[in-house]
Amino acid sequence: MKISIVGLGYVGAVCSACFANEGNDVIGVDIDEVKINLINDGKSPIVEKDLDIYVKNAVQSKRLKATTDLKFAVKNSDITIISVGTPSQTNGALDLKYIEEAAKSIGEVLKEKEDFHIVSMRSTVLPGTAKDVVIPIIEEYSNKKLNRDFGYVSNPEFLRESTAIYDFYNPPLTVVGASDEKSAATFEKLYSFLDAALFKTEIEVAETMKYAANSWHATKVTFTNEIGMVCKKLGIDSHKVMDIFCEDKKLNISSYYMKPGFAFGGSCLPKDVRAITYKSKEVDVDTPLLNSLMISNEYQIKRVLTQFIEPLRLKKIAILGLSFKADTDDLRESPVLTLAEMLIGKGYYLDIYDKNVVKARNEGGNRALLEGELHHINERLTDNLKNSIENADVLIIGNGSQEFNNIEKKYPQKNIIDLVRITKERSSELYQGICW
Repeated sequence: MKISIVGLGYVGAVCSACFANEGNDVIGVDIDEVKINLINDGKSPIVEKDLDIYVKNAVQSKRLKATTDLKFAVKNSDITIISVGTPSQTNGALDLKYIEEAAKSIGEVLKEKEDFHIVSMRSTVLPGTAKDVVIPIIEEYSNKKLNRDFGYVSNPEFLRESTAIYDFYNPPLTVVGASDEKSAATFEKLYSFLDAALFKTEIEVAETMKYAANSWHATKVTFTNEIGMVCKKLGIDSHKVMDIFCEDKKLNISSYYMKPGFAFGGSCLPKDVRAITYKSKEVDVDTPLLNSLMISNEYQIKRVLTQFIEPLRLKKIAILGLSFKADTDDLRESPVLTLAEMLIGKGYYLDIYDKNVVKARNEGGNRALLEGELHHINERLTDNLKNSIENADVLIIGNGSQEFNNIEKKYPQKNIIDLVRITKERSSELYQGICW
């Protein structure tokens, strides 16, 4: 394929050399003539393991050249990859001036091109950047239309400095957020040499992926450091703790708990988070991340009330599922129970359906708790699902019990607030997921 790459920093230089070594004809573009001369002389413009070898081989095979002439590069390629910098402004916002300049220049060249051209974003940009910034600029300066005259692909990179070549050839996955099927198929072919899963998705999903990944990486570093600080104070070898921690691939290092949804609860997580943060205070260790967990968890409960229930201005509500986990009767620190108490306190007419909790109450398991401390919940508790639904204006799906499957299809006239994503596909206009 014929590829032009705008910006020859870490990402651009590595991608230029690697794509060229895979048999593509690559033209690198940069305003820095020093970088241009180094590449054309077969030398790496940055210090990066093995990159000098890849650049030398690509230049010698006449697969890679560099220029300051963006017009020449775009005219002589079918794909243009943007890999310019996106630095932070003083307020934390991204500075998109280099992105905007590149989009403008590419648009001006495309105005003179007749062939379908694909523009790809390799730089890290926030979701909405393609739709609100880059595509409108290209259309304005080219007088052409997306998907008719040019395609757009968001293709975030996952390269680490010092291991960028290895990461290029051994990615955990490849994400292609394309505006059209032709562009998606082209990038699928471009990456066909990789032994890695390729996900074709929407542009905004691809844009968000890099931020989700990097925020998670930052969270892991911060979490590990805070555990390490507490261990240090207590005379515990934190590396031994985390070495064993990482051996748990079922829960700790896995996809478990990684689905956006409602607050956590149960007998362990709230209690243990409070305990470790109390211990950190006791030994004079500041753990801002760990301290924030309960605050964030409480916010997840409150926002269901303030952002989803109150705007409906409807008073008759049925909660379907009270226990913190489906197919159990466990009410210990159930966030749904907390939400129910908020609604009662706000004067809502509340019906609570949970057959497992009712069974445990009737058989004595939860009787003392429900008839005593939770008598206000007990008064509203039922095991009649049909009546609960029919008497309510708003249904809140509280846990993932299978009996709640397809409720939005069976009752499309009901307002539904789903805390657990009981359905994958929204089939009712009145259905709302709290994080999707």
